Amino acid sequence: MTKNDVAWEQLNKKYNIIKEVNDKGHFIIKAKQIKQFREPRLMTKFDHKNNLPKLFKENKFGIIPISRSSYIISKFNMFYSIETVSGKTILKSIPSYIQSIDYENITSEAIALNCAYISGIISDFIDDEDLIPTISGRMSSKAFDFTFDTIEGIKGIEVENSQIEIDAGYEGQQSLVLIEAKLNIADDFNVRQLYYPYRLWLEKTNKKLRNIFLVYSNNFFYLYEYEFKEKSNYNSIQLIRAKKYALNYEKINFNDILMVYKQIQVVKEDISIPFPQANSFERIINMLELLNIDPMTKEDIVERYDFDIRQSDYYTNAGIYLGLFNKINNDGQIEYDLSREGKVIVNLPYKTKQLELVRLILQHEIFYKVFKVYIETGKVPDKKPIIEIVKNSTASKMNDNTIKRRSSTIIKWLDWIVSLVNQGQ
Repeated sequence: MTKNDVAWEQLNKKYNIIKEVNDKGHFIIKAKQIKQFREPRLMTKFDHKNNLPKLFKENKFGIIPISRSSYIISKFNMFYSIETVSGKTILKSIPSYIQSIDYENITSEAIALNCAYISGIISDFIDDEDLIPTISGRMSSKAFDFTFDTIEGIKGIEVENSQIEIDAGYEGQQSLVLIEAKLNIADDFNVRQLYYPYRLWLEKTNKKLRNIFLVYSNNFFYLYEYEFKEKSNYNSIQLIRAKKYALNYEKINFNDILMVYKQIQVVKEDISIPFPQANSFERIINMLELLNIDPMTKEDIVERYDFDIRQSDYYTNAGIYLGLFNKINNDGQIEYDLSREGKVIVNLPYKTKQLELVRLILQHEIFYKVFKVYIETGKVPDKKPIIEIVKNSTASKMNDNTIKRRSSTIIKWLDWIVSLVNQGQ
């Protein structure tokens, strides 16, 4: 259990939260009540469904602020699933005269937004060349009321001066663009991050409001535009459109990957490191970028990322397996940071970085042999031949059931290698 899990269990024992919600449909909790057990900021900021404490997951609870010092807990869905972006990747570049931004090493949402603005990504997505940066930072929501959909039906609540934060606002002749930016890949996001700024500025401007969610990772920008079909309904959010952009993209050919493969020196496996069971290689790269900003504990990763405790183990162990991450004991607290090789690779140009990551994968015997089958057959093998390769490998100390489960990770990592050829298309 995380610290949040424990603290919310203690709050439930003291205030009968589950009973109150079941009986009345909601429970109002004050920040000073939460602070008896843990800092409210840490106990109430849930960017993703996976971040919710055990008490909330088991009872289908959500929590949102309704003032600077109080929150409402009810049975509603706080989150909206992020769709996969389809369509051609749009290529953009930073103007050659810009020297003050290192677009190869984006370490904050602010830098990501600056890159998206000066490269023309935002104006292209909004279809407005005259956008000017205007608002950002923390502000008060003022007063408004709205409804959200609960398991028992529609519930109405009032918000009074809740604190909100806008990562960036851009204004054009016809519209005001409000952007929420993230550096972490996730399956969903907290609707409040778009809805509260939307409701504030709906009353302050007569221009069209454009609600944008922007995700940056590994040289790519993913932009999503959402609208609220009913301005007073939190859960009426809908996706209008989404696009994917690449910045200063350098194409990777299959011959580039083949050249890496031909130069591979297979390493001796360290059997003390678990064989990977982290299926999304994009998220390993994303964690590489996040650890380049600051070391993180397991709980930091859970709170910052769209992971539960088990998944954080999977992905940190995968990074250690590849030699990208270190597990360190910092005065009795376990933290993860980048290895020497991880620090070098994360700061390489896009194409070089991807090929170095390919090298780190293929230098392991099992992945090397499976990729050899791909070269010979022209397709990533399915589980059956992979299982045979693993069984016959000197690197494997896994039983049959474990091999079957790990084979999905092998397939996904090989899929990622093959997909590099089409990334910019």
